[in-house]
Amino acid sequence: MKKMSDPELDELRISSEPAFQGRMLKVFVDKAKLPNGRTSTREVVRHPGAAAVLAVLADGRILLEKQYRYALGTVMYEIPAGKLDPGEEPEHCARRELAEETGYEADRWEYLTAIATTPGFTDEVIHLYKATGLHQHGQHLDEDETLKLEAFTMEEIRAAVRDGRLYDAKSLAALGAASLLGRL
Repeated sequence: MKKMSDPELDELRISSEPAFQGRMLKVFVDKAKLPNGRTSTREVVRHPGAAAVLAVLADGRILLEKQYRYALGTVMYEIPAGKLDPGEEPEHCARRELAEETGYEADRWEYLTAIATTPGFTDEVIHLYKATGLHQHGQHLDEDETLKLEAFTMEEIRAAVRDGRLYDAKSLAALGAASLLGRL
């Protein structure tokens, strides 16, 4: 992911104080110097990053997971994804998550892009991959995961987007990136 700078827009961190630390997230309250010389408070959620996989079966259908998302209080459709372990490369994470959550391994991997999920308050970046040449070996979910797998045709994906069943940002970004890059 390319970092950019513009002296008329850049902000400089003056201080950073931890406010909360959980199993996955850390929240900091920072003081920042603005380009106009003033200072402001920035609340930042630090996240280790993640990888997500657009898994395409031999017949062209796309694997989606259906799982309950506590924060939103609803069941959602999403592509397989998971957070990076310390020091883990994004592609390794993508391969691990595909195997654990879906029971599939892939012969071919393509890097699509990286997305900044919500840059207004978190540093989370998700690396998006496309996986093909899938073969099933057996799912092995984490003890706190419960999900169902469903395979969708592209027309079913479009219908799910139209009727509001598919609205997960990483999934839409992966589908969009693959389409824009001519890989779908």
